Amino acid sequence: MSAADDLFREEIRSWLETNCPVSMRTPMPADEYPGGGRRARYRNPDTKLWMDRMAARGFTVPLWPRAYGGAGLDKAQNRILQEELQRINARPALVGMGISMIGPALLEYGTEEQKLEHLPSIARGDIWWCQGYSEPNAGSDLASLRTSAVVDGDDYIINGQKIWTSGADHADWMFCLVRTDPQAPKHQGITFILFDMTTPGITVKPILLISGYSPFCETFFDNVRVPRRNVVSQVNQGWTVAKRLLQYERTSIGGIGNSGQKAVTLEELAREYVGVHEGRIADPVLRADILRHRMNDRAFGLTMKRSQEEMTAGIAPGAMSSLFKYYGTEQNKGRYELTLALMGTSGVGWEGEAFGAVELDATRGWLRSKANSIEGGTSEVQLNILAKRVLDLPE
Repeated sequence: MSAADDLFREEIRSWLETNCPVSMRTPMPADEYPGGGRRARYRNPDTKLWMDRMAARGFTVPLWPRAYGGAGLDKAQNRILQEELQRINARPALVGMGISMIGPALLEYGTEEQKLEHLPSIARGDIWWCQGYSEPNAGSDLASLRTSAVVDGDDYIINGQKIWTSGADHADWMFCLVRTDPQAPKHQGITFILFDMTTPGITVKPILLISGYSPFCETFFDNVRVPRRNVVSQVNQGWTVAKRLLQYERTSIGGIGNSGQKAVTLEELAREYVGVHEGRIADPVLRADILRHRMNDRAFGLTMKRSQEEMTAGIAPGAMSSLFKYYGTEQNKGRYELTLALMGTSGVGWEGEAFGAVELDATRGWLRSKANSIEGGTSEVQLNILAKRVLDLPE
């Protein structure tokens, strides 16, 4: 560490002590999700206060250039910022597809006008973005999508349907894949386009999941008029943008549970529900399972960190994003399986005073975790990508 880094750490530590509200240093409940957006309602006013303070410093996207709402930090400065946030157990000030998916894609493929229009509003949390990729007959084979976009003067007229559109019922804007040349080979006739979700002709219907929540939606387009200037990169070349964005998405999904915030650990749950014998978790099988999971978590975290360092140097995640998505999915599912094994019948409650908030969250989290192996590309797709692009196995 240089003297300049030490001074930067002192500055960040002082700023955080002054500006991070006390309630933002506690574990984040599901109903205080800091997604931002025009329709956001903040159950805890500190959520919005923390978001605004971080955004004003560019710390919601610290590595982005200042011109686009970031802080323009270098790699070492960002590491210091993240360490200091973790030191005080700070919640993330802003999360969502804006900063994790479409923002990085625009930095790479957007025009200067598109960057200036969208990136600062993403950094401030002004806009909630959703993703228009999957369709009823185009999930794992995404390139088979059929939602059409036909030129009409300076606009495209979009018709079709998307499904599993996360957060579409709350979203302000969508980044969407549409077919602009139905005669071209399926990977070459696709265009990547952006549009406001208040545009006439868009209908959103939430899908109720077994967890009791409705984070996914069906989205219908009926003669939706979108300016042609909203195309990102080249017409009919949207598959290139789509693939890169999927890499960012899979890396993000792979990092489930790695927000940096302290959470209730498996060891703590074991002490409460299983008990302790001679200073150790009483059940030797569960004790070994927890240790194995913890070691895998540590190894995975270090691998993720190495990749993040590469990304700050301008190296995109590439096929490694499939590894992160697959392994992160398995780790998250495994954690919930272990949680229920530790809690026993207390971990399968649905409602009622007999169950605590942590127990009810465990039930829903376990059910929700099953979707991890599907969203962002199924685990089978990720394994195929790794076999082909990393291991160079024959098809």
